[in-house]
Amino acid sequence: MKKILAVAAALLLILPALNAQEVQKIDKKNLVIKEWNTDARTNARVLDHVTTYNADGKKVEEIEYGGNNRQKWRKRFEYGADGKVSRELVYDEYNKLYGVKKFTYNEFGRKQTQYNYDGKGKLQTIKVFEYISEDA
Repeated sequence: MKKILAVAAALLLILPALNAQEVQKIDKKNLVIKEWNTDARTNARVLDHVTTYNADGKKVEEIEYGGNNRQKWRKRFEYGADGKVSRELVYDEYNKLYGVKKFTYNEFGRKQTQYNYDGKGKLQTIKVFEYISEDA
């Protein structure tokens, strides 16, 4: 019984410290995150993904790479006065505009509508976000 109490007491001391580490966020201001794949046989590194943040810590670009470090696609993010993503521009492997997503938000700051356009600006689809709470 004493061992169980000792273990429980130790866990109570350790768990808050672990939670404090998990809550700590990375400062994303002017941050660039590069993701690399390494071949287990040859140890050759290949760039897989790059995410870029601006001086405000907002994601402004993502690039996905394929073999030979060639771009598969690229996304640029534009923000409105409210600080939320207003447009997402998607480019293909040739850096040609492939599509645009425009967003509207509800009074709680959640996505309300997503308008999807092709690279020439023609509306293709509209996505509506519905939030349903079990507590309502």
